[in-house]
Amino acid sequence: SINPMLMLPEALKNRGDQIAQELADSVVLGCGQFCTNPGLILGIKSPEYTQLIEQLSVIMANKPAQTMLNAGTLKSYTSGLSHLAEHAGIQHLAGQEQQGNQALPQLFKADVELLLAGNQLLQEEIFGPTTIVIEVEDKAQLLQALSSMNGQLTASLIAEDQDLEEFAEVVPVLEEKAGRLLLNGYPTGVEVSDAMVHGGPYPATSDSRGTSVGTLAIDRYLRPVCYQNYPQNLLPEALRDENPLNLLRLVNGEMTRDRI
Repeated sequence: SINPMLMLPEALKNRGDQIAQELADSVVLGCGQFCTNPGLILGIKSPEYTQLIEQLSVIMANKPAQTMLNAGTLKSYTSGLSHLAEHAGIQHLAGQEQQGNQALPQLFKADVELLLAGNQLLQEEIFGPTTIVIEVEDKAQLLQALSSMNGQLTASLIAEDQDLEEFAEVVPVLEEKAGRLLLNGYPTGVEVSDAMVHGGPYPATSDSRGTSVGTLAIDRYLRPVCYQNYPQNLLPEALRDENPLNLLRLVNGEMTRDRI
């Protein structure tokens, strides 16, 4: 999952400096080894978005190298960077040449036409401290670009109230594309809670009805089994008539702790 982030105009006008810093911090957090790492940044062509990209370039260029989980992860990161660098439609904006035993943060810029054409290079996550920025011409092209994307774990909006009114059509598109929608937040912070969804439409996950973080994870990792006409001594304790574990159970459509 490349976890797209949308930078909307009024937000950039009001707090572009803050956004640049926060975004860079999120990209390199944990050496970029979060599956919710923001891998694609979208914005409408403007002086403010150009300034954000320039600030992001400076900040990313000055971020230190970090040690990755293992040598294999570093090898994959290096390979992913080389694939981006070799593509004619992708420009390297910031970051020292990748070498040595640590991962160096990188920033790239891709032509929006690659995304519109469904180029899979922009749909595949590079696990590490790097991200790609894309400029779109207008709201119509932004919607077109979002519609061309694969399923994602997250999709984030950096926006002011005025942006949310002007770009209201974006939200229904994001609902179809991601399992978790963020507003004025960065996807690398995943709360473990009843409401958390850490999944999304394919290929972000193979089954978007489950989650790997939060209480809904029980639906993803457990397989239901029905016991019919079994004697009490062969049933799991949770299913026995006397309810020895004092569980809250669904019996004939009603939640109860009573014995059957």
